[in-house]
Amino acid sequence: MLGSYLSKFSVMGINARNSDYIFPNNKRRLYPLVDDKLQTKQLAEDAGIQVPELYGVIEFQSQAKHIAELAAPHKEFALKPAQGSGGGGIIVVRDIVDSGFVKSNGTIISHADMRYHVSNILSGMYSLGGVADKAIVEYAVKFDPVFDNITYQGVPDVRIIVYRGVPAMAMLRLPTRASEGKANLHKGGLGVGVTMADGVTHSAVQFNKYVTHHPETRQSLMGHTIPHWRNMLEMAATFYDVTGLGYLGVDLVLDKDKGPMLLELNARPGISIQIANQTGLLERTHKIDAHLQNLHTLEEKVAFCQDAFN
Repeated sequence: MLGSYLSKFSVMGINARNSDYIFPNNKRRLYPLVDDKLQTKQLAEDAGIQVPELYGVIEFQSQAKHIAELAAPHKEFALKPAQGSGGGGIIVVRDIVDSGFVKSNGTIISHADMRYHVSNILSGMYSLGGVADKAIVEYAVKFDPVFDNITYQGVPDVRIIVYRGVPAMAMLRLPTRASEGKANLHKGGLGVGVTMADGVTHSAVQFNKYVTHHPETRQSLMGHTIPHWRNMLEMAATFYDVTGLGYLGVDLVLDKDKGPMLLELNARPGISIQIANQTGLLERTHKIDAHLQNLHTLEEKVAFCQDAFN
């Protein structure tokens, strides 16, 4: 009953996502390409797509004590699980001082606590399925100042749903105090709907309730244009051919110095993007199915999404 109600309004429910989109379009043998951030990073680099520079990888518990030495040449870095999900286990460091590591929110994590955190990553505390993991040390993104007035402490990112190589829907995800400076909707981050034609924000949601202003900065969330929008759509569309996955979430960040970069890929993207856009995904995926035979190049697919999904 609920499924038919959702379909009536073109809303993709979780069951439809799993049975009609993820299962038939995403072969399970391809999941490691996106579940493992190290494999994803290599795929992107091979395709000529920019990613945060990899500083080092910690694979064994005996290496955890060397985190300060590994990161010292860079001072600023991001530490994350290679197979983590939902932002769990990620620590962004802006400086290293005698007492420890200064996080992006200004608090300090001691050297001992950082070693303990690395050890937890390796043990699989944050990985999909709880399997043993690796810790990645990489470039810490410096977000574009265009987002200064509508973010809180952390780095905003852009989630683009790509269906059969065509970008179908997008949202800007913004950190808040509730989300502890992370662009995570489940923890209280903001999901802001974005027009496919020109990358302009038009509606926003927090905790599944519509909002108009950022709760911390009090600035309006509407009418902001995301720079390099066409480029970001093309980057997202590229990953259909790169991964072979037909239903994919592509997460991009906009660095103030380096421009658009791939953050990660998701073979099981959530459906709350529809709430942020006040639009159902099904109408768009059906339209893609109907026109795909006439869309042969990446440029044609991107042009189609910009024209069809306004």
